Amino acid sequence: MADAAITVEGARKTYGGNGGKHGGPALDGLDLTVARGTVHGVLGPNGAGKTTLVRILATLLRPDAGRIEVAGHDVVREAYAVRLRIGLLGQHAALDEELGGRQNLELFGRLHHLGTRRARARADELLERFELSGTGHKAVKQYSGGMRRRLDLAASLITEPEVLFLDEPTTGLDPRGRAEVWDSVRSLVGGGTTVLLTTQYLEEADQLADRICLVDAGRVVADGTADELKAAIGGDRIDVVLRDAGQLGTAVALLPVPKDAITVDTDRRLLSAPVTDRMAALAGVVRALEEAGVEAEDIALRRPTLDEVFLRLTGHDRTKEAA
Repeated sequence: MADAAITVEGARKTYGGNGGKHGGPALDGLDLTVARGTVHGVLGPNGAGKTTLVRILATLLRPDAGRIEVAGHDVVREAYAVRLRIGLLGQHAALDEELGGRQNLELFGRLHHLGTRRARARADELLERFELSGTGHKAVKQYSGGMRRRLDLAASLITEPEVLFLDEPTTGLDPRGRAEVWDSVRSLVGGGTTVLLTTQYLEEADQLADRICLVDAGRVVADGTADELKAAIGGDRIDVVLRDAGQLGTAVALLPVPKDAITVDTDRRLLSAPVTDRMAALAGVVRALEEAGVEAEDIALRRPTLDEVFLRLTGHDRTKEAA
């Protein structure tokens, strides 16, 4: 793919001499293509190989086999050229808490050999870009979580990288902090940066990613847009919440959908089932319940969620994995 920022073909990596950390290879012939100027989300259960993939792409780890290129350069043979063109934002902030925001950015600039004048200019550019100009003098320990993460993101861009790796960038942030980081990422991509995003928040991938790949046991098991992945496990679903949980069994027998496709959540008094003709299904369910005297508290049509895609395609409960 000529316009690919990242190309991975047959990547393999095994830790140790007898089958890796989890009894098998961390990467087992993984393939991945990321188009330039896009956000590509990487999702998967714990131990799926996400972090290993990012470490290989960032030249922090050598693959055992495969062709892997970032920004047109081989990660093994041209590791230095790759490093000049990438930025990496890990799960934990790499900032000096005692220094101010501007001092941190100037320090990163000097570490990247920008020179004093250029480092100061670049720090000012990034503080303004991430709306931190008014706080640049404050010690980082006084920053909110969202501000700290935006500053960390700014530091990863000190050399204006072509490709940026974000490894669970909003872990631990409150909703407001996450929204701040999301806005910053959208701004970056609007400026032409390519972003590879690993995240445990499926909402985050849904919000940011142009394409999403699901990784399990070191392989990509699905790749597409959020809508394509949702469509892959079926079309629309109908959710019915009853007033009386004791009528769930009766309602299951009444719903004009395949019975083996209905899921039941007793605690929430919820029935959920896939449907094809959404409006006909909705009308049929309402009519069947009314005729049987089963009272519904709520009835809604919706698309499958990424949580459901994750569970269906990987066989893992994402909520339990995150816990």
